[in-house]
Amino acid sequence: MDPTQADRHARYPDAQIRAILNGTRTIALVGASANPARPSWIVLKYLLDRGYAVTPVNPGLAGQDLLGRRVAGSLAEIPDAIDMVEVFRSSAAAGGVVDAALALDPLPKTIWMQLGVRDDAAASRAEARGVTVIMNRCPKIEYGRLSGEIGWTGVNSRILSARKPVLAGRGVQRLTIAERGPRRD
Repeated sequence: MDPTQADRHARYPDAQIRAILNGTRTIALVGASANPARPSWIVLKYLLDRGYAVTPVNPGLAGQDLLGRRVAGSLAEIPDAIDMVEVFRSSAAAGGVVDAALALDPLPKTIWMQLGVRDDAAASRAEARGVTVIMNRCPKIEYGRLSGEIGWTGVNSRILSARKPVLAGRGVQRLTIAERGPRRD
């Protein structure tokens, strides 16, 4: 493994994560589960609630509906362009998912490997094709951290604000990752 690649994937600037999440509209979540106790189900629901068009991918659930979305059996079955492929599979399976993503036309802008998932060789293949790769991170956690949603629960968001949060519908606080402009008090 190239040491510069290891360094490049050790930390990601907040601006890069924010730009990816802001620029993403369509997501294929590979490894989706129908079990509400599984992290992939929780992340799927969270991303759908934030307005992303997420297609769950799981060959065992293909053709079923999951949280109102039709489950695809593979990435190749998704008819629309995909901005981001989220890999909710083991590190050992990640390379195959990345290769399937690299076979898509058009290519996804981003391949995002979940917490604990890392495949440097697959990342190199994707980056050689111009695809951005994020490894060992969770988009739900990153969105929550950057928006300030989870800062109050003990996760260091590094975002301090005296602004009173605005509740968005049904009493659930939903913040955005959009850059905050100057205060106008």
